Amino acid sequence: MEGAPNQAGTGLSILYVEDDARVAAEVQELASRNGDRLVWEATGGGGLLRAGRDAFDVIILDRMLPDLDGMTILARLRESGVGTPVLMLSALGRTIDRAEGLDAGADDYLAKPFESEELLARLRALHRRSSGRSHSAVIIFGAFECHVKARTAFRDNRHLALSPKEFELFRYFMENAGEVVTREMLLRDVWHMSFDPQTNVVDVNIGRLRRKLEDGFTSPALETIWGTGYRLLEGR
Repeated sequence: MEGAPNQAGTGLSILYVEDDARVAAEVQELASRNGDRLVWEATGGGGLLRAGRDAFDVIILDRMLPDLDGMTILARLRESGVGTPVLMLSALGRTIDRAEGLDAGADDYLAKPFESEELLARLRALHRRSSGRSHSAVIIFGAFECHVKARTAFRDNRHLALSPKEFELFRYFMENAGEVVTREMLLRDVWHMSFDPQTNVVDVNIGRLRRKLEDGFTSPALETIWGTGYRLLEGR
C-alpha cells in the first residue's frame, strides 16, 4: 500500500509495519493527503526485509506483531547498521514500556490509541532532528572514534561493544564533544521525552556507558558535573 506523492506536502518516505489493516489504511490515507509516500508491511518479517532493502526517511514500527515483535525487529535493524529514525507504536503506554522501547534503540514512542495527525507530526519532527545531525561518516574526539553509519565505537583503536542505546548516548556525547550535556538534554534528544519520568534510566545508562568506555584504560572518559550533567573527556 503506497501513497502518491503530493508536491505540496512534506514528501517523507515512510515504512509502516503494522498488522492492523484498518489502522494502517487510516494512516496511509492521511499520509497521502500530506504528500508523503507510505509503504505498508503487515508482518514483522516483511518489514525487516523492506527496511534492510529500501531507503526510508522514517519507520513506524508496531511493538506487538504476530510473527516478529517490534523489539526484535528494532534490534536486528540496529545491529545491521540501519540508522533510520524509528517511531515505535504500542498499546503498552506505561513509562517503563516507553523506556524499554527507547532503550532498545527507538527514536520516539507513541502509545495506542493515537491521533493520526500527531503521529505524522512526530514523524516530521524525527526527520528534522535526524537531518540536522552530523552527517560525517566518522566523528573523532581525542582517543575516541564514532563511526556513524556502521554504528561502531572505538577508543585508541579498540572496539567498544555498545548496545543500541549506549551507542546513541556515545554518539550524542561525540556530537557535543567537550561540552557539558545536561540530564534534560539527554531526555529530550536521546530519549525524546519532554518530561522527566522520575526514573533512573539516564543514570543507569550513563553508568553502563562509562564502564564500557573506561574498561581497560587508566584515564577517565566521562566527567560528572555535579548538579549540571556530564562531559566527554578526550580519553588520552
